[in-house]
Amino acid sequence: MSAIAAASPVMDRNRDLRNRALVRGWLYVVLLVLFALVVVGGSTRLTGSGLSITEWKPIHGVIPPLNQAEWQEEFLRYQQIPQYSEINKGMSLDDFKSIFWWEWAHRLLARGVGVVFALPLLFFWATRRIERGLGPKLSGILLLGGMQGAIGWWMVASGLVDRVSVSQYRLATHLTLAALIFIATMVVARGLAPHSEPAADRTTQRTAGVLVLLALIQIYLGGLVAGLHAGLTYNTWPLMDGKLVPDDLLLLQPAWRNFFESPKTVQFVHRIGAYVVFLAALWHMVATWRRRPGTTHARRATLLFVLVLLQASIGVATLVMEVPLHLALTHQAFALIVLGFASAHWRGTKGSYPLPTRPPMRRRHLVIAFLILLAGYFATNAAFLLASRLQT
Repeated sequence: MSAIAAASPVMDRNRDLRNRALVRGWLYVVLLVLFALVVVGGSTRLTGSGLSITEWKPIHGVIPPLNQAEWQEEFLRYQQIPQYSEINKGMSLDDFKSIFWWEWAHRLLARGVGVVFALPLLFFWATRRIERGLGPKLSGILLLGGMQGAIGWWMVASGLVDRVSVSQYRLATHLTLAALIFIATMVVARGLAPHSEPAADRTTQRTAGVLVLLALIQIYLGGLVAGLHAGLTYNTWPLMDGKLVPDDLLLLQPAWRNFFESPKTVQFVHRIGAYVVFLAALWHMVATWRRRPGTTHARRATLLFVLVLLQASIGVATLVMEVPLHLALTHQAFALIVLGFASAHWRGTKGSYPLPTRPPMRRRHLVIAFLILLAGYFATNAAFLLASRLQT
């Protein structure tokens, strides 16, 4: 009897580790789908395809046009918006199809990531594989995903009436929220992973966290650059308009508008942001090697600096070559890689989540999870309906 009692903690620990491995594997799959979603979203933006579908149909929108009449109907809707009349007037149906498929794929992936997240979450919850304390984190990510869908339509709606492209404010918000969801998913997955070394000192943890914040801000600035097409101007480096600090950065009034609406100022701030991230990553690498020489924390800090250096090089090449599609997509994708690794590194400096000391969440919490999913679904669709009415 005593032998069975002694073996029980070991069995519980092994069960918890197996459950963590399953949940962690699922979250890594979610991260891959999120990564694909952001890359396809970048392709949609760079090819000017984001406004090709002018309606939001949460269910029926999964099915694309299936015959010539349906294609003509979809094309006719597109012809009613300013982007067609001012930029693409006279385009053929085949040309329309090429931009339609980018946007359709982006929306399909967005729906897909919701399914890939929600259904396994319910399964893990029902089979008591979600340990206490993890449920609120995962539910929060799910709700952020629902909010992201609403913001995506809010962004698209900004380009359907008085503009030929979407608002840079809304584009940057949409991209930044996607990055936040990516961070949250990565941090939870990394927190469930075993760590080979103890947590780092508090200073190392804080500087690693600051790097995540700086990378996120830089992605927001990149969204503003993309929304204003600011990368298509001042295609020289390190000088901009012939100077390190160009003139006429604050022409718009009030002055704050320049940081969001002036292509020149927005590009300059994005450049400064890149220098700040580079120097912060360099400082973090050197400081970590001094405090924790030869540790996994120091090696991760080195790899993070290398990734930042590569991203900066891709950014300069993208600018100087006047934003070719393949380089621009690489720049956006690599930004997410840098952000994801920075998030994993930050969580790594803090160590794994403590193993649970209490039993897994009870099955009654499945009802709570289902209600959260249901509330998120109705809240998202209400937001879509509101955005549609504001559009009209």
